[in-house]
Amino acid sequence: MGEYEPKIVAYCCNYCAFAAADLAGATRLQYPPNVRIIRLPCTGKVDAIHIMKAFEDGADGVFVAGCLEGQCHFLEGNLRAKKKVAYVKRLLDEAQIESERLEMYNLSSAMGGRFAEIVEEMTDRITKLGPTYKN
Repeated sequence: MGEYEPKIVAYCCNYCAFAAADLAGATRLQYPPNVRIIRLPCTGKVDAIHIMKAFEDGADGVFVAGCLEGQCHFLEGNLRAKKKVAYVKRLLDEAQIESERLEMYNLSSAMGGRFAEIVEEMTDRITKLGPTYKN
């Protein structure tokens, strides 16, 4: 059997985090290919059910990446997302799933290098934790 490759879902806002991911790709930065990006108009649109559904559908880790705090294109969308992520972390703990599998990050569109670092960090973290659901 091959080496474990975690499945990571990234909910990224269109204006900053997705643009940072696009910049990382355009500048050919190397990062693990196991992240699946879901582009949102704003991280304020991600709901707790979306995050939980990603885990239910087999994700080993999830991160939400939005604009820098105080610089959301939709005023407070990233602050709402931050609260939702904290709420889902509590739900994961109650479900006896490590809350470290979920994280919130804030980026500007010029932070392609930081996006690549985040994917590396999450991949390392989730690899150490192992699969969400162990058989």
